[in-house]
Amino acid sequence: MSVTSRVAADGGPMRIRDFRLLLAGAATGQLGAHVTLVALPLVAVLELDASAFQVGLLTAAETAAFLLIGLPAGALADRMRKRPLMIRADMVRAAAMASIPAAAVADVLTMVQLYAVALVVGVATVFFDVAHQSYLPQLLPREQLVAGNGALETVRSTAQVTGPGIGGGLVQLAGAHLAVIADAVGYALSALFLLGIKRPEERPEPAAGGSLRKDIGEGVRFVTRHPLLRVIAVTTGLANLCTAVLMATQTVHLVRTVGLQPGALGLVLSASAVGGLLGALCAARLAARLGQARLIRLSALATGPFAVLWPLSGPGIPGAVLFATGSAAVSFGAVVYNVAQVSFRQALCPPRLLGRMNATLRFLMWGTLPLGALLGGALAESFGARTALACCALGFLAVPVPLLLSPLRRMRDLPGPGGLPDGAPQEAADSPPNSAPHGTTPHDGGPGCGRPGDSRSADGDERPVPASAR
Repeated sequence: MSVTSRVAADGGPMRIRDFRLLLAGAATGQLGAHVTLVALPLVAVLELDASAFQVGLLTAAETAAFLLIGLPAGALADRMRKRPLMIRADMVRAAAMASIPAAAVADVLTMVQLYAVALVVGVATVFFDVAHQSYLPQLLPREQLVAGNGALETVRSTAQVTGPGIGGGLVQLAGAHLAVIADAVGYALSALFLLGIKRPEERPEPAAGGSLRKDIGEGVRFVTRHPLLRVIAVTTGLANLCTAVLMATQTVHLVRTVGLQPGALGLVLSASAVGGLLGALCAARLAARLGQARLIRLSALATGPFAVLWPLSGPGIPGAVLFATGSAAVSFGAVVYNVAQVSFRQALCPPRLLGRMNATLRFLMWGTLPLGALLGGALAESFGARTALACCALGFLAVPVPLLLSPLRRMRDLPGPGGLPDGAPQEAADSPPNSAPHGTTPHDGGPGCGRPGDSRSADGDERPVPASAR
């Protein structure tokens, strides 16, 4: 047994110095990103007087990387050492975010710069996330992965709850552009913590055959040939399309319709995040009691209707409470859904294909985010933010439809690797279940963070919780 394994067995992952550094980096990066969740749209709305469509375009720029490079990023990351790749991604994100307050102080900040920063940060986040997903097993022995991912999820959930409130307070006290500095500092500290990790990392072996296109195609075929993976991809993609409409319109609605000041806006977003935290605490018990397949259906059916509260929210405190309640309920359902479907995917897929399967699903699931953001911005610009939110709510009501039209509608539990539906790849049935634990939300993810996909959890390829809860 290695020293790392002995230490972990004696006292858990927190006894391992390198893991503590990884966790500290996740904490600083997550907190800064969740501050920016509030601050960046407010830079556009309050300081640049952006229109609803411009805010939607900003959200689209943040998430476009998932559509543009989602497939090749996973295969490319598999050919690189993970820690240097994460450090470079953190430094790129820190520099990009720092350019916003610098330009604002010089009075040269424009929406074009915000779009460029959002796109650069999104690309770096995609590479960071795919590297992070593969790095944790190099620091912890297998028996400590559950505890390690639990610690990372706790950090993420805490940042979701506290970050928006801090961000709103900073905007109120110092201005939106100065609040963005917190994100730049968070990414820089994350890079410094990663630099402190001492465990050597071997250079990955060249991929067999050396063809990037072949690697990508193998992951695409695995997903598209499995009927349950297909329906999960369609359902999650639809949910993410609706989530992006919300992301693109919520700041405009809460500031200009509900009439919230930045501090109150941050509190509403923090309160909304409580739903996701409760979902993470309840998901395992609900899955054991109800069954994974049934839980996937019920999480969408029971919580999606709460999205109707968003367009019903009017001026003042009652409107803020309605909005936060709807977001908390939908976020609860999203997290519970994620736990069930990600667990199924990881148990189904042979270990050698996990990265490519996740990259394919991320492309299909998260690729709808920029499209939804553009749609939300266009709807809000033409018909008003409340109408855009009403369309978003109707979309959430339609999310369960693919599930109800699929084999999942008759299942209590999802099949394991030995009991796949007809037409599924036989390779998965012949492979042992993957024992690595799953992450619950990105968030992203996220998806995590202030930007989808920056989740820093075990698996960042799930349905992100609504942006108001991120």
